[in-house]
Amino acid sequence: MIDLHSHMLPGIDDGAADLRISLAMARMAVADGVEVQACTPHILPGLYHNTGPQIRAATRELQRRLDENDIPLRLITGADVHLAPDLAEGLRSGRILSLADTRYVLVEPPHHVAPLRLVDFFFNVLLAGYVPILTHPERLSWIDTHSAAIEQLFHGGVWMQITAGSLIGAFGRGPRYWAERMLDEGRVHILASDAHGIGRRRPNLGQGRDAVAKRLGDEAAIDMVLTRPLGILENLPPSHMPAPGPGGCGGFRRDETSLRSRKQYGGGNANKVDAYQDGDAGGWRDVIGRVRAIFQ
Repeated sequence: MIDLHSHMLPGIDDGAADLRISLAMARMAVADGVEVQACTPHILPGLYHNTGPQIRAATRELQRRLDENDIPLRLITGADVHLAPDLAEGLRSGRILSLADTRYVLVEPPHHVAPLRLVDFFFNVLLAGYVPILTHPERLSWIDTHSAAIEQLFHGGVWMQITAGSLIGAFGRGPRYWAERMLDEGRVHILASDAHGIGRRRPNLGQGRDAVAKRLGDEAAIDMVLTRPLGILENLPPSHMPAPGPGGCGGFRRDETSLRSRKQYGGGNANKVDAYQDGDAGGWRDVIGRVRAIFQ
């Protein structure tokens, strides 16, 4: 599996407090079946002043530590970016990171207050050439009164990422209700762990995958934890990946799972992700084959 949202980097935000916890989280993720992990710390003005260069350096260092400890987890860079008027400019300059420097970027709105002009903000990001991925909309405390805006964003081209823990009740009844409702309505693109530690919010993508498979079938679950995440790493346009909901995308054949394997994944601001520099196409095919074997 490929997990595109976690807070595994040590001491950089409200995730892993130190290297010991980072390594424990990595081992949990590997045991759960994750082979590629995005390190996506918060970028939140006034609280978490992380920048692209800092996140890249921290990811390289954690990858080195994983390799030293024989933990077979591949790291990529990214960020859990909070709403900011200069988001597009920050992405172009490299101060803010998209996922593996592709057109796809995780965006997190305020949790307890619905922001003004939410729809306009996301559409402006789309107009700048990026695909914003709205993180855990099911957990927003204001989704009950603003679900129409979330649906409008979905239909306008914004991707939706729900948290694995929401589907198993880890965040309570409300988030579980909205996660299941969004699944049933075909409005979920990506499933991710959003892991923050080794306690309640531990790496648990496999549990979420199993919940999706039970509700929608194995193919839908694979799309959320492998097919679309791999397409993101390849920087494919959304039209080249299966659409959520029944039927998927008519132009996509799941037997072409190699997609367009390359040694490096670029896009966004055209920087390269160091963790991929030694990658190979066969390795990605192995990832796909192992994940598909889970469902057989």
